[in-house]
Amino acid sequence: MKALKLKKEQYLRRRKRSKKAFASKDKMRLCIFKSTNHIEAQIIDDFNQNTIASASSKEKEFSKKKVTKTELAALVGTSLSKRVKGKKINKIYFDRNGFRYHGRVKSLADAAREGGLKF
Repeated sequence: MKALKLKKEQYLRRRKRSKKAFASKDKMRLCIFKSTNHIEAQIIDDFNQNTIASASSKEKEFSKKKVTKTELAALVGTSLSKRVKGKKINKIYFDRNGFRYHGRVKSLADAAREGGLKF
């Protein structure tokens, strides 16, 4: 029963987000998806409808490391911020995609901030 309640809350958070207008020439969106084992992040330009950069814990460079999931999320955040630095993107929206802001989502966001991205 508790799992159904959490899924319903997540659905409502996603629906609330989709009502907001993200499309802007200046700001991009950092969208996060997490599963039980992996986490993925990508920076999306909603105005032109394309993906600028992405990083995932499924990549080969991260699969060799023996770290916790929270530390892995931080590595993904730093990797994403390094990839974006060359494209001169500083300001972005942070799209949690309905996930709560704690644990892996928070560590990815903090690592991306330390890498130079501004939310």
